[in-house]
Amino acid sequence: MSSGKQLSALLLLSTALTFPAAALAQSTGAEGPPPTEEEVPDEELTQDVEDANDTVPGDIAEEEQAEPDISIPGGTIVVTGRRNRDVTRASPQVVTVLDTATIARTGEGDIAGALGRTTGLSQQGGLVYVRGLGDRYSLALLNGLPLPSPQPLSRVVPLDIFPTSVVASSLVQKTYSANFPGEFGGGVVNLTTRAIPTESFLTVSGSLSGDSETTFGPGYTYFGGDYDWTGFDQGRRDVENYGALQGFFDSGARINDEGVDTRAILQDINDPNLYLVQKIGDLPANFSAGLTAGTSFDVFSDGQFGIIATGSISNKWRNRLITKQTAVNEELELDTDFREFSTDNRMLVNAMLGFGLEIGEHKLRFTNLFIHDTLKRASLEEGTDFQDGDDALIQDTAWFERQLLNSQFVGEFEFGDLSVDLRGGYAQTKREAPFEWTFEYVRTNNPNDPFGDIYLNTLDPQRGGAVVSFSDLREDLWYGGIDVGYIFNDWLNATVGYAYTDTNRFSTRREFDIRASSGFPEGLGAFRPDNLLGDALIDLAFDRDAQIAGGIGPYEITIFETTQSDPAFAAALEIHAGYAKVNLRPTDRLSLDAGVRYESATQSVDAVEVFAEPLGSSSGTLIENDYWLPGGTLTWELTDALQFRASASKTIARPQFRELIFQTYFDPETNRQFNGNPRLVDSELTNYEARLEYYMGGGSRASVAGFYKDIENPIEVFTSFSDNEIISGFANAPQAQLYGAEAEVQYNFDLFDLGGWFDSQQLVAIANYTYTQSEISVGDGDFAQVFPFADQPASNFFDDGVPLTGQSDHLVNLQLGLEDLDRLSQFTLLVKYASERVTSRGAGPLPDIIEEPGFQLDFVVRQGFELAGTEVEMKFEARNLTGSDHEEFQTNGTNRIEINSYNVGRSFSLGASVKF
Repeated sequence: MSSGKQLSALLLLSTALTFPAAALAQSTGAEGPPPTEEEVPDEELTQDVEDANDTVPGDIAEEEQAEPDISIPGGTIVVTGRRNRDVTRASPQVVTVLDTATIARTGEGDIAGALGRTTGLSQQGGLVYVRGLGDRYSLALLNGLPLPSPQPLSRVVPLDIFPTSVVASSLVQKTYSANFPGEFGGGVVNLTTRAIPTESFLTVSGSLSGDSETTFGPGYTYFGGDYDWTGFDQGRRDVENYGALQGFFDSGARINDEGVDTRAILQDINDPNLYLVQKIGDLPANFSAGLTAGTSFDVFSDGQFGIIATGSISNKWRNRLITKQTAVNEELELDTDFREFSTDNRMLVNAMLGFGLEIGEHKLRFTNLFIHDTLKRASLEEGTDFQDGDDALIQDTAWFERQLLNSQFVGEFEFGDLSVDLRGGYAQTKREAPFEWTFEYVRTNNPNDPFGDIYLNTLDPQRGGAVVSFSDLREDLWYGGIDVGYIFNDWLNATVGYAYTDTNRFSTRREFDIRASSGFPEGLGAFRPDNLLGDALIDLAFDRDAQIAGGIGPYEITIFETTQSDPAFAAALEIHAGYAKVNLRPTDRLSLDAGVRYESATQSVDAVEVFAEPLGSSSGTLIENDYWLPGGTLTWELTDALQFRASASKTIARPQFRELIFQTYFDPETNRQFNGNPRLVDSELTNYEARLEYYMGGGSRASVAGFYKDIENPIEVFTSFSDNEIISGFANAPQAQLYGAEAEVQYNFDLFDLGGWFDSQQLVAIANYTYTQSEISVGDGDFAQVFPFADQPASNFFDDGVPLTGQSDHLVNLQLGLEDLDRLSQFTLLVKYASERVTSRGAGPLPDIIEEPGFQLDFVVRQGFELAGTEVEMKFEARNLTGSDHEEFQTNGTNRIEINSYNVGRSFSLGASVKF
């Protein structure tokens, strides 16, 4: 083939990796080996690549497109080597690509679950961890553009809110390249949304599911509103509808200031529909329903315009009987021992509207995404405080409403050897948590107490209490960028780019403790919450004459604002970045992808005064840094089947807004309270990796890799006690190292030699293993900065040699499948294992808090058939067949206490989709 024709083919292949109309297929194990350029005449190259996925099982997805559609900064993945079209092999970096067929094989309903099956990746509460590092070291992009997170404790958006129906591909890149943002500690996850369909379609889907711990069993809830099942509040929780409460917020007064109408506020917030817990005898099954449609048509002389729209809703229930214990000393003698029964009702609504336009070699994509994720929670907790011998009964109700709006434009323009990519957009996230109620009743068990055997709430911290809080968060993100690439010849191409992001967050949390004075009659403390705070008792508390006439009191009911010192914060992060990178191919088998990125960033967190008389908070943060971040990867194709990679880079990890804000936040997933530290600083990472990859043909491949990371000032979670409550905080450890190895193999074995039914069958085996070790280094002269305290020895928070939080030594994934190459028919057995990992440093002399994820065994069946001329897919899922539980504990080798442990149960799902 002439050099001109080789260059033309190279441009065709590299462009195809990015654009919707492209025809480059990621090997999914279902297709045969792609033809080489030597095997295909030039004029047939495009058509054959387009047809490469005709045999992909289950390819009845909406746009009939199994090839990965990838949109990333810089526009294209440049093919290296001589003759391969596998994205994993062709990329100059270490990448894994999940296309629609690969995602569908796992049967996971959200992209976080599907990514959890990828080498070196683990999932915790919807957050995806790369090589055991926490989410702070992971970067999530959508179509190559940043995403803000509606979750206050997460730097990146929890990926379990992205249903697989809106994702065309997911690219995981573990080695840094300068076209990506510098916050690239462990890797980047880039989601590409669906674009132009190849044909018009309409798909309707639905499913029913349940689990052995929840479905058709008893649970708790509270009424809330008529439309709670959708995840949207009908206005009952809108603070603006409560005149006295909203008037107080607007006044700038403090709750105990003269002129504040405490009585009116108490009566205003007293809505039993928002806190009166009710028992449900039989919880319903989970359900989901979705609708996806798309069409395309020709425009101009050589253009195509496409539209894709999708929407879905799901409603899921989850019961947890949680064991919650705390220790009084390092011998792990019990301080408290509680059992909490909680019922979570999660409602997820999403919609996407995408437009795509292709004119010649120019591609434009306009994507609009809406995700609304709500958690309605009710729980009862009972246990013993061994320090005073009291028993406590605690009731919690909450409504966590999260929302993401994202509108973005991507234009990828080709002018021969010159390419120009333009990217920009706006995203907004919100999190509202109004009327978080906690009621506590206490039984003293004291024989000298006339009410010693009765649970009472006397609205006194010594014997019960009523606390309500209101949280609101909004984050706005504007972003834009330009990338210019040029192919000089068949061995050199270069890209330069600029990116800008401007993020602003405003967060408020107002918590109010309702208390009665000492004259409050103890007998009234036996009332249930709606009577305890009912209008009658509130009126009585403010009517001294009525108290005297009744022979009670005198007493008062007052409100204390526990968050008065720092109720609101404004946070901002502005980043300017420029980069340059080149891809050199000095020989047919050797390539070097190298570049450098310059980032200048200003990050600030400031307390916002909400009171007319400022308190003068000192809990602000200002971090101004700029970095030069080089990165390079050398790829050497040793043989036609074997290639070697070596990479090195420097990257950073910035503190999350939530970690910098000195404000208490309750995480319903971990059942722990967190408080930020304004004195955190950036973490800096040096990364090395070496890898061997062997491609056996037919989609079969194997790889082995080693990696090492040196982290300066890693941010770690530690635990402390405040008023007998466990509070988790954040601090920079002095230094940490992480190293390990990973291995992956995928092997496809055709069964056609067996004849008959087996003629079109294929066995697919996919296995990966990651071994990771890490340790924190703490010296005698190292100090830690934790607000509001003076600098302290780092050894007060961290022990030398302990592993990083979130890091498992062992991660294993195994998939065994039987697939039909001619039609949709898949049977897949999935095994996942993660060894124990530290979730938080122990308080003082106490051992670390450890989570043990253990084994999970899943089984997924997908079967397609035609019914009355209509394509139908049925899917059955059985999850956690081993019945593995969630275990989070502390142990000193002899004794063990449970921090947050509960049974998970086995879950089953049956779903169907119909394509018209």
